[in-house]
Amino acid sequence: MDSQEYVTAEVESEAVNEDVSKTNSADGKDELFCGPQRSDATKDWTLMESTQAAAASQTSLDCGSHSGPDEPVFTGSSGDAALTHTSNGQKSKRSSSPGHHPVKTTCVAAHSSNPKLTLCLRISPRKDVSTPPYDVEMLSPDSPVSKTALVNDCDGTACAEDSQQFVEYSDSECSAKENVNMGSEDAEKAEYGGSSEMSQDLIGSQSGELFERGWLGTPIDELNRMPQCAPPLPHLKATHNHTVTVRTDFLREGEVPVPYPSKFKDAWDDVAVKMPCSEKNLFPMETEDGGGVQSRWELIQTSLRGGMKSSLDVRDAILRYNIAHAKKWDFTALNLLCTEYLDQSELQPLFDVVLPAMVDLALSAPVLCTMPIPLLKSRMNHSLTLSQEQIACLLANSFFCTFPRRNSRKSEYCNYPEINFYRFFEGTSPKKIEKLKTLLCYFRRVTQTKPKGLVTFTRQTLNTPPNWESSKTLLKRLHITCEGTIEDDGYGMLQVDFANRFVGGGVTGLGLVQEEIRFLINPELIVSRLFTEALECNECLIVTGTEQYSKYSGYAESFKWKDSHKDETARDDWQRRCTEIVAIDALKFRHFLEQFLPEKMTRELNKAYCGFFRNNGNSKHLSAVATGNWGCGAFGGDTRLKALIQLMAAAEAGRDVAYFTFGDAQLMRDVHEIHTFLTERQVTVGRLYHLLNEYSSSMCKNCRTTRPDVGLYSFIYERVSSPASADGPDSAKDSGISPPTSDFR
Repeated sequence: MDSQEYVTAEVESEAVNEDVSKTNSADGKDELFCGPQRSDATKDWTLMESTQAAAASQTSLDCGSHSGPDEPVFTGSSGDAALTHTSNGQKSKRSSSPGHHPVKTTCVAAHSSNPKLTLCLRISPRKDVSTPPYDVEMLSPDSPVSKTALVNDCDGTACAEDSQQFVEYSDSECSAKENVNMGSEDAEKAEYGGSSEMSQDLIGSQSGELFERGWLGTPIDELNRMPQCAPPLPHLKATHNHTVTVRTDFLREGEVPVPYPSKFKDAWDDVAVKMPCSEKNLFPMETEDGGGVQSRWELIQTSLRGGMKSSLDVRDAILRYNIAHAKKWDFTALNLLCTEYLDQSELQPLFDVVLPAMVDLALSAPVLCTMPIPLLKSRMNHSLTLSQEQIACLLANSFFCTFPRRNSRKSEYCNYPEINFYRFFEGTSPKKIEKLKTLLCYFRRVTQTKPKGLVTFTRQTLNTPPNWESSKTLLKRLHITCEGTIEDDGYGMLQVDFANRFVGGGVTGLGLVQEEIRFLINPELIVSRLFTEALECNECLIVTGTEQYSKYSGYAESFKWKDSHKDETARDDWQRRCTEIVAIDALKFRHFLEQFLPEKMTRELNKAYCGFFRNNGNSKHLSAVATGNWGCGAFGGDTRLKALIQLMAAAEAGRDVAYFTFGDAQLMRDVHEIHTFLTERQVTVGRLYHLLNEYSSSMCKNCRTTRPDVGLYSFIYERVSSPASADGPDSAKDSGISPPTSDFR
């Protein structure tokens, strides 16, 4: 085959068409009550395997009521090391003992000590489907549950929704040019063929252990977590590359941070966010002389202070200062929520308490957000620290669509994500109803009790990547599991957001996969869309300190808001929750073979390394990476290749890995086996990089079928095990990357 036939097309994000699910009417409505609560038990779906076909595992489920507002209760069978919260605000560790773990049961209720400030949201009548909490995007497509999920739960678009905004890009040009649709080649073939005697022996020796528990490798409790592994933080202060919007000398545990400076400082330029309360935010008006302008902020205040007693009032208020969009914006979802999903007892606190409090919060912008908010532009290394109260104020303005110049893709902000929430309100999809419930849960909480912490947003650029082919680094420890989630079981670790280059992806639209769900349950992430320009191929966004406000079930079409969540994660000395999330965007591949091009693999290595690396970071102070099948599913990535890439990048950055396969037990075994094989043979990152390139040139380049006959892991087993390669030189074509000095500048 001619080398040109080896796929080289750059793949952009696909356009998205809303897939309106067919709903089956349920017998009655499940409702989350306020006050006295009915007992509710929900079995978490857990994948368990047994070596004996006749063996069966049963778990007795028993749930009690809440002991207080928003307090989660975890109950399970005897011996279950369920996740709980301890008195010092730390989440307790999961059991690391061998053997399968009993099924955990989560009992939730929505209480509040102040009924007037409690917005009770009914779980919407939805399609009657079984919704195990696996992530469709992150399952191996060869997994049986994946095949079912991709048919039932995925609308074929996943997080690549809304192509006019969320476009993928070429790693050579880092620019969006066209949209493509994924083909049927997302399915993944089993790669482990057992081509060497050693690999067969490895499987046989571990077969008993593999089927007795839902995890393999290093016990998760032995991996580093924040804050235990973190060194003392220096005193928080503003620097040339760190903007701090609060009085650091007044920062106290348990107290609401004080904004800095004391008076609003206006900025209407191309380096800061254009605020709705700016005196330069003007609105055209008709006068007797023919035309003029008025303060748009004054119009916003008048419109929102006019009183809102229905969803139509909300619509009318927003459109008064967004007249140009009056014929295009659609508020159907908001109207459906208020007319068909909430009863009168729920609507009254919404319109009498929550929405007026949200108006007050939004209009407090000149008092709370006094410092100009810098735009985190491409090729910048800059941090921004905001208080949670300031973030709540900014998000309230997003809800009421007050940010100027942010409603058109032709504006100066065309390379930024959407931040005004008008798209949350449109359409008839049940997903929008659940999204609105999740948002309103957040706003109820922050208007009822002022949040007291800080959140830091850091845009990090990798100017000098590692020299992968000469790396002598060995792989670090691995914990891999087919149970649990990144956000729950990876607490205190560096948690990977499988991001769109426009951070948040389709969170304001129809997207509801890994990234969008995380942005909904931790809504403070959404504010990053206000100031974060689209990520380039050597950039990431690191967010430290966001809080989780909601529990959920399901995924994509089956997503449902469940309950309010009380986050007990400990805070660091800067009063940030010890939750660190890194947004890294993977490439999208139309064809399976394309991802094995050397430049594509190097791009993904550098992107992952950019997210995992910390300048001057001592590995003993670095938390483990909590991740999964990044860039797989709708993005077309091969799960086994992406697992190796992340293991290599984490090792080079000095971090262990906790890998969540989300129900895919076969992938768990395969990755554990290859990791064990490589570590026992002391195969370096550089040697592994050469093997990847060798696989590309010998198995993929001239392949005339959609997939090579030999799987990647089989190829690695054979090459490393063969006597000829035992002492083979690290010879491969020069990748063209920079010298082995790794730093951020």
